[in-house]
Amino acid sequence: MLDVRDLHAYYGKSHILQGVNLNVQEGEIVALLGRNGVGRSTTCKAIMGEVEPHGSVTFKGQEIAGKKAFEIANLGIGYVPENRDIFPGLTTRQNLILGLKPGQKDEDGRWSMENMFEMFSNLRERADVEASVMSGGEQQMLTMCRTLMGDPDFVMIDEPTEGLSPQMTQRVAELLNQIAARGVATLLVEQKLSIAMDIAHRVYVMGHGQVVFEGTPAELKSRDDVRKEWLEV
Repeated sequence: MLDVRDLHAYYGKSHILQGVNLNVQEGEIVALLGRNGVGRSTTCKAIMGEVEPHGSVTFKGQEIAGKKAFEIANLGIGYVPENRDIFPGLTTRQNLILGLKPGQKDEDGRWSMENMFEMFSNLRERADVEASVMSGGEQQMLTMCRTLMGDPDFVMIDEPTEGLSPQMTQRVAELLNQIAARGVATLLVEQKLSIAMDIAHRVYVMGHGQVVFEGTPAELKSRDDVRKEWLEV
């Protein structure tokens, strides 16, 4: 579904991504692991067109490198950034409605607003409350659900459990499994190794702007050398 080949990206003169290669198949959860600053978030931004990509990014066989972010979104890619970009002055319901694509109705896609309220009762309770008064965990749920309202075929989710309680972290994991069960592919950037190892089908480990390991969670568990050099603090 998504195929990234020899992807480079820069912030000014800083060469952040240095030839990243990865792929994600339909209905697959792929975790992108690594320490802070190695280029995981930049990889998502380059795929999404928020950072200029140099290299090849194909989605469903179509080259998307160089397209604008809104064009990429309309092709079926969703993006949940790490900074929880909600609209604080709008209600929960209004935030969810903004996730719909132009011309799309609530009942058109895999996910409806009622689905979101069924999965997360907190969102239903706060449906007509401004998003600014929600907790960090509730805002994270809202951000993810707003992206799903656009019915993406592939979604990138950047650090969804950062700062969340253990209970809310488990809710995020459950949602990720539901996303995959509905045939939506996921690229998950995650700092918590235990979460990624539990739910991912495959993992990539990044270091210094490149992929330094690719394999299954079981294969990564058996590689003490990789974990010590590139993941453990």
